[in-house]
Amino acid sequence: MNEKRAPRELAVPLPHDEVVPRSAPRPVIDGRPRRAAQLYPGQLFASGEPSVVITILGSCVAVCLFDAELGIGGMNHFMLPNSVGSAQVSPRFGAVACPRLIEQMIALGSERRSLVAKVFGGACVLESLRDSAEHLGLKNVAVARAILERERIPIVAQETGGAHGRKLVFVTDSGAAWVQEIVPVSNGS
Repeated sequence: MNEKRAPRELAVPLPHDEVVPRSAPRPVIDGRPRRAAQLYPGQLFASGEPSVVITILGSCVAVCLFDAELGIGGMNHFMLPNSVGSAQVSPRFGAVACPRLIEQMIALGSERRSLVAKVFGGACVLESLRDSAEHLGLKNVAVARAILERERIPIVAQETGGAHGRKLVFVTDSGAAWVQEIVPVSNGS
């Protein structure tokens, strides 16, 4: 019985501080139209509807989760590893964004054992900090990896670190991800 389970609609309401990602015209990949969403820092997106999610990363990190059994996926985009002091609980922090994305995938019908992860970002875009062994990008990547390990969600692909930002495109119903490095344009000097 290799019958595919059907995804549920997301039953978890978004907290008041989260904005639903802006939608764009439906892109067509492999002949299939998909919902399009642009993800900004502090946002996350999970859907049972085939979607293409796009974001831009520097020191920020995006974790993409995919459930091959249901053909659904989601992505977060966080800026900092942990909140400090009296900061509000927000998906701008990896310690909040990663568990919240897992919760949303489970709310859509995924089982934790069916999830796999891809991790992107964590660059050190400021030249003055590139010699630091603990720059912000590395800390962001470390918190994502630690949470995924704790939750026993395997990381099947990753592109992290480096000195340049990245554009990330994630297809939620196939788990495919494309990354393009953003390299500064030389002014000819």
